[in-house]
Amino acid sequence: MSPTPPSGWDADTALEQLYAAHWRSLVRLSVLLVRDQSTAEEVVQDAFVAVHGRWGRLRDPDKALAYLRQAVVNRSRSALRHRGVVERHAARQARSSDAPGADEASLAADRRGAVLDALRTLPERQREVLSLRYYLELSEAEIAEALGISRGAVKSHASRGSAALRIALAAYLEDRS
Repeated sequence: MSPTPPSGWDADTALEQLYAAHWRSLVRLSVLLVRDQSTAEEVVQDAFVAVHGRWGRLRDPDKALAYLRQAVVNRSRSALRHRGVVERHAARQARSSDAPGADEASLAADRRGAVLDALRTLPERQREVLSLRYYLELSEAEIAEALGISRGAVKSHASRGSAALRIALAAYLEDRS
């Protein structure tokens, strides 16, 4: 294995020789840095492509292998930085969207209790209409049939009950602040 191709070679020939002689060692170098075989192979491939694109601007083509090594190290660093950003973003997303707060269950139970307490203060028919509408998700026609009242009565009880519930829950919230 020759360390570097002769300086008179064109980019294709020189890089073919460098690839054949140094691909494995450059991938091993990148694996040591990025700790992932497939990422390391991509890094080395990208380094070869970059050197090929800049071959005409190399001051000393005999130092192409050193340039490749430096390109692999720099691209490995970039891959690690990118991985870190992705992991931080994923962790932030997981914390903000998936995980409820430590007191979420307690607050939900507290809110449920407040709604149930407020419902208990309503007249029986209003409580029945609101319970059937919001807990069982029945339509006005289904509620009217279940309670043996007209649809107009269902609308009236729902409207009055909702208004009374809003007032009761607003008072509850004021007491908590």
